[in-house]
Amino acid sequence: MLWAGLAQAQVMSDVRPNVPPTIPDSVSVDANIKYGEYPETVLDVYQPKAKSKEKRPGVLVIHGGGWTAGTKEQRVEPVVLRWVARGFVVANVEYRLAKAAIAPAAVIDVLKAAEWFEKNAKKYDADPKRIVVTGDSAGGHLSLMVALTPKSADLGRPAKVAAVVNFFGITDVGDQLQGANERRYATTWIPEMPGRLDLARRVSPMTYVRKDVAPILTIHGDADPTVPYEHGVQLTKALRDAGADAVLITVPQGKHGFPKAKTDELYEHVWEFLRSKKVLYGVM
Repeated sequence: MLWAGLAQAQVMSDVRPNVPPTIPDSVSVDANIKYGEYPETVLDVYQPKAKSKEKRPGVLVIHGGGWTAGTKEQRVEPVVLRWVARGFVVANVEYRLAKAAIAPAAVIDVLKAAEWFEKNAKKYDADPKRIVVTGDSAGGHLSLMVALTPKSADLGRPAKVAAVVNFFGITDVGDQLQGANERRYATTWIPEMPGRLDLARRVSPMTYVRKDVAPILTIHGDADPTVPYEHGVQLTKALRDAGADAVLITVPQGKHGFPKAKTDELYEHVWEFLRSKKVLYGVM
């Protein structure tokens, strides 16, 4: 699926001013809830204050930053509040970056966050059967790992999610450790060590492609200089070949992040996708 006519990106979506987000009066926040044993393993729950007659859908938001940078607070205004406005209960996740622990720590953490959200969904009037996971860049990678990681990977309890919205996430970590697509953030997350490429395969979404996974929507610019467009293309093709439900929206000349107006356009397709998967009802 191609979404034509979108201008190229102008900003890195992982880079946001490090200032406190502004929270509307209509939104409630339960901040820095511990879901794991480490100082970094905390999350914030955002939800509309208005009462709902039925349980709300939920979404796990995972920030990007190449597994080496970024904070959950930087995703509040551009991402979290967008989902709350659509009626979602949002779990905005922090996790261990490379400076605290290298791979596979971040994957282990987000799987624990997903488990926490599933177990606590009803406390926040969220439907545990309608939980989505989303993120961009490294956050997109971690979102895919939440949805795809099987028990055999020995990285944590497999998550149960209704859908994935992956914004230009890394799908083959080994591709970024060497060769033309080598990136410093990847070599920082998985430095030189015995079994390095085996570890990269263990934390790569491509490793776990199979039919019985949640529907996956990938949005990727075809001029992305940070995470090659081929990552999104190859994952979507492999999933489709396996019989899974996978959609790719290509942003012509799109780079690593999109201007707000174009992001707004893309999110209309996100909502349409989620309605088609019975995560969103009606015209929320």
